[in-house]
Amino acid sequence: MATNGWDQNQVFATSNVMSGTAQENGEDGSNINHKAIEDSFFSFIQSFMLGNSYFYRDQLVANIKEKLFKLEVQIDHLISFDFNLAQNLQDYPTEYLEAFEAAVVRSAVKLDRSLAADGLEDDAFPLGNRMPSFQVELKSTTTMQEIRHLNAGAISKLVKITGIIVAASTLSSKATRLHLRCKSCGFTKQLPVGQGLTGVQLPRSCDNPNKEANAERCPIDPFAVDHDRSRFVDQQTLKLQELHDKVPEGDVPKHLLLSADRCLVNQVVPGTRATVIGIYSTFQSGSSRGGAGLATRTPYIRIVGLVSDMEGLNRGVTNFDDNEVAEMEALARRPDLYQLICKSIAPAIYGNTEMKKAIACLLFGGSTKRLPDGIRLRGDINVLMMGDPSTAKSQLLKFTEHVAPISVYTSGKGSSAAGLTACVVRDPGTREFYLEGGAMVLADGGVVCIDEFDKMRDEDRVAIHEAMEQQTISIAKAGITTMLNSRTSVLAAANPVHGRYDDMRSPGDNIDFQTTILSRFDLIFIMRDVHDHLRDTTIARHVIGIHLNRANETEPIDDELDLKSLKRYIAYAKSRCAPRLSPEAAEALAGHFVGLRREVHQKELEASVRSAIPITIRQLEAIVRISESLAKMTLSPVATVSHVDEAIRLFKSSTMEAINRDEIGNNAGHGGRADLLEQMARVEREIRSRLPIGSQVTLRTLRDTLVGEGLHINAIERAISVMARQEVIQFRDSRRSIYRSGL
Repeated sequence: MATNGWDQNQVFATSNVMSGTAQENGEDGSNINHKAIEDSFFSFIQSFMLGNSYFYRDQLVANIKEKLFKLEVQIDHLISFDFNLAQNLQDYPTEYLEAFEAAVVRSAVKLDRSLAADGLEDDAFPLGNRMPSFQVELKSTTTMQEIRHLNAGAISKLVKITGIIVAASTLSSKATRLHLRCKSCGFTKQLPVGQGLTGVQLPRSCDNPNKEANAERCPIDPFAVDHDRSRFVDQQTLKLQELHDKVPEGDVPKHLLLSADRCLVNQVVPGTRATVIGIYSTFQSGSSRGGAGLATRTPYIRIVGLVSDMEGLNRGVTNFDDNEVAEMEALARRPDLYQLICKSIAPAIYGNTEMKKAIACLLFGGSTKRLPDGIRLRGDINVLMMGDPSTAKSQLLKFTEHVAPISVYTSGKGSSAAGLTACVVRDPGTREFYLEGGAMVLADGGVVCIDEFDKMRDEDRVAIHEAMEQQTISIAKAGITTMLNSRTSVLAAANPVHGRYDDMRSPGDNIDFQTTILSRFDLIFIMRDVHDHLRDTTIARHVIGIHLNRANETEPIDDELDLKSLKRYIAYAKSRCAPRLSPEAAEALAGHFVGLRREVHQKELEASVRSAIPITIRQLEAIVRISESLAKMTLSPVATVSHVDEAIRLFKSSTMEAINRDEIGNNAGHGGRADLLEQMARVEREIRSRLPIGSQVTLRTLRDTLVGEGLHINAIERAISVMARQEVIQFRDSRRSIYRSGL
C-alpha cells in the first residue's frame, strides 16, 4: 500500500505480526484467534486485584467519569496475571494492543451503568460505536535499551528507551478510518488506516456488490475521500536524542523519530527528558528508485507509553539503593566535607582553590523558589572565569562537564543564538515548522559550560540574558510562539580584551562585557598568570609529575573523592535537599550586603566613574544561593550564619576582588592608578616631542633620559608598551631600539 503524508507516493508494505498462537497455526498468522486474545485481556481488566480492590476496573470507572478515554497498564501486573500473554504483548504488540484496546472498550461498556440500563449486551457495542475508543498506555520497570543499540532484530517489538526530546512538531490529524465514495456509482465503503507514521492506498477499482452485471464498469481510481465522515485522531511527531552520558567519547548523539497519538500528544516539549515505551517500526521516507528503495526503510517508534520529567525534579541519576543512601548520609556527616569536595574538583590542576570552591557551589546549586504570585526565583549559580591564557580555565570547564549529572559543553566562537537557545526547523516531509532545542534547553536541570565566552557576537550573548536569569527561552518565530525551560547553571570562561589582563586598564576595559550580562553572573573571577618563582617551581613539579604518570598524581588519594562518587553525591544532594536561610543568617546577610554596596559606592565616588561590575540586588540573591549550596553540600535543611560567612568570603575573593582591581600599582612606588595614568601620559608626550616620525633611538637611552626627569620606570615601560600596540612606535634590533613610525 502507498501512504499519505510520510509515505506519500511510495509503496508501503505491511506485515502480519504473529502471536504465539499464530506461529503454531502458520507463518502468515492467518489463523490467529483475535477473539481469544481479547477475552484474555478482558479477563485481566475485570479480575486483576491489587490489595483489596479491582485495580483496573476502578481506574477505568474514574477515567470514564473524567472523560479520559485511556487506561494505564503496568506490564508487571500483566506478567503476574498471565506470563505468556505479557510475553506475546511484548513480542507482537501491534496485534495484541489492538485486541487490548477492544477489551478495554468491552469493559467500559460493562461498567457504564447508563448503557447497562438499556439492556444491551456487550457485543452490541463494537469498538467506537457508542463508547469512544480507549487508548492503552503501557508502563514497565524493565531495563531500558539504548538508542544506538536498537537494530533490525527489534523491529515490530516493544522497546523501552530514554533520552531527551530535542524537537516537537505541531499537532496534526491522522485518519484512522477513511470514508470512501465512488464518484461514478456512489458506492461507499470504510477503509481502516494503520497507526503511527503509516498511510494507506485507495483502491484502484470499485467493488460495488450491488452493481448489475451488465452495468458499465466504473473507471480506474473512482474513489474520493469524504473527510467529514472519516475518523481522525491527534498525532504529533517528536525527535528523541540519546542522553549525553550515553554517548561514547568522540561520537555524535543518535536521534530517533517518535510518533505520539491521542492522549500522548502535547505531553513533552523540547528539552524534556522522557522514558518511552513503544513499538519499533519502520516507514518509507524520501524517494526510492527501482526495487532497492522498497526494502530500505527508516525506523521510528510508535509511542504506547510515555513518562516525562516536566518539572525537572528527577534530573540526572536518582536511583539509589539502601547501601548508597547510607554511604551518602555518612559522607554528609564528615566535618571536612567542604574541603574534601573542593580537593576533588579537578585534582590534576594545581591551585585555583577559590575557583574550585565556586565550581563546587555551582554543581550543588541553591534552592528554587516559586512565589505565591507565580514568580520563580532561580536556584542555579552562574560563574564567569576571566583571565590570562594557560590558567586552566578550559580544563576546569571540561572537568565540570564530566562531573555534572547533566551537562553540555560548547565554545562561544562556534555557538550562535539559535544554537544556544532554540531554532525553528521546517520538516522536509510535511513542510511544517517545529522547534528544536539548543544547548541551554538540552542542559535543562544541569550545567552549560561555555568556553571562549568573549569570542561570541554581542547579539548571541544578548540571546541568553533571559535564559540566565528567568531561566526560560521565549520563542516567536515562523508563527510559533512558546516558552521553553532552561533551568541551568552557566559556567563561562573568557579572555580579556587584549588576550592578557592589563593592569593599566580598568576592569571594565579588560572585560569589555555589558553590565547587563555581568550582573547575571553570581561570581566573577579574575585569573592571573603571576610570575612568582616559588609558585612556578611548584606548578612545574606538579605538571611534570602528572606527565610521568606517578601513582600519587594519577590515582585518587585518601582525601579525594573519585569522579563517579562525586557525581553520585551531587545527584543525591540535589534530589533530596532544598535548604532555606535561617532568620539569623538572613539578618547577617542583609547587613553584609549593605556594607558591600556602601564600599562600592565609596570607590565610585573616589574614582568619579561607575564600576564596570555592578553590585545589585542580583548579587544579594547570588549570596543567598551560594549559602544554600554550601548547606546542601552537607545535606543540611537550613543555611546558617557560618554558611553565609563563607558565601560572603567567597564573594569578596571573586567579584569584589575584580572590582577592587581599579586600585593598582601601590607596590610600584607611586600613589595609585590615577598617578600611574598621569605619569604614563607624561611619558607619551615626551616621546612624541623628542622622537620625530622616522627617527630612531636606543631603548636604554630613552629610558635613562625619562627616569632622569623623575618619571617612574613602571610608567615608562607601560607607556612604551601601549604606544607599540597602537603602532606609534616599533621595536627594532631585537627590541634594543625604538623607531617612531606613526602619529
